[in-house]
Amino acid sequence: MPSKLRLERIADRFRQELSELLLLKVADPRLHHVFVTDVKIDRELAFADIYVSALEGSERSAEILSGLESASGFLRRELAARIDLRVMPRLRFHWDPTPENADRIERLLASLRKQS
Repeated sequence: MPSKLRLERIADRFRQELSELLLLKVADPRLHHVFVTDVKIDRELAFADIYVSALEGSERSAEILSGLESASGFLRRELAARIDLRVMPRLRFHWDPTPENADRIERLLASLRKQS
């Protein structure tokens, strides 16, 4: 089993490579303007949980997750070619509401500042 530091490095590399793949290689129109917010890899390297978000917000989350599921084979194959691991984890995609929540909080704080 890899150490915690090695898992973090692998997750960072996954995030970097997936971001590049989504930006340059994936032609699916459902996946335009999608960005990877976080990657978590389990200790056995069996699964990589990939958290994504989009500029449009959660209106397109189902469409984006569907597009990612259909592209997961291609993404996994490309990652295997770019990252040297004995076992390539299976990819699981999740919607990350954090950027939307942060934007909502910022708008609330801005409105409070205007009121005072």
